[in-house]
Amino acid sequence: MKYIKIETLDQGLKIKVVSLNRPEVKNAFHPDMISEITQFFQHEGLRADLILLKGEGTAFCAGADLNWMKSMVSFSRDENLEDAKKLWSMFESIQACETPVVGIAHGAVFGGALGLLACCDYVIAEENTQFCFSEVKLGLAPAMISDFISAKIPDAHFRALMISAEVFNMARSLQIGLVHRKFIGTIPDEQVVQIFGHNGTEAMKATKKLLNQLLQQKDLSKRRDLCADTIADRRMSAEGQSRLKEFLDKVK
Repeated sequence: MKYIKIETLDQGLKIKVVSLNRPEVKNAFHPDMISEITQFFQHEGLRADLILLKGEGTAFCAGADLNWMKSMVSFSRDENLEDAKKLWSMFESIQACETPVVGIAHGAVFGGALGLLACCDYVIAEENTQFCFSEVKLGLAPAMISDFISAKIPDAHFRALMISAEVFNMARSLQIGLVHRKFIGTIPDEQVVQIFGHNGTEAMKATKKLLNQLLQQKDLSKRRDLCADTIADRRMSAEGQSRLKEFLDKVK
């Protein structure tokens, strides 16, 4: 991998730390970085118990690379459609990855970078981080992140922020549910892992899978069956039985 850095963190769990690695352009993404991110989450990410997604340098991600955007000016409609679908696949690969993903943001999170955070299951950000749906300033629309954003943030919030393109701060990001916890300065990866380290790894994956399935399923009886199947499987699993027995033994 050239545009993302992948490290393994030994904390009792199988932790993969994925860092966007174009700090000279604030980790703005372009086709090659998009391809690397997609490949990781579709393949290697499945073998981890937890994934941390962060950015090198002074910012998490400034959105799309300017040189890439310049090249789009001469794209045909078919080329634009193909390009857009690859971007969609990147976001979808994070959201659909069976392994829980924790986003760790700092500096700036602009444009498509907000889609990255929306696809994470848990987001932590440095208290001075700035956020912006900046697309309309460029005469564009936040189209390829809109579906992922709408699954995370209420319409009353993201509609105003997308159309105004106003820069918003940590307090607003916490209010609307984009960020779940803030930190000051830097936060060690090990401290982030502690939030999840006492959980059953299979249980976390099963919970993420169920929640993703419920997002796609509108039929009430099928939603009921998905929930019932999941809890039945977890109750009968080796992890579920051993952890439940350990808990019950403690409270006797």
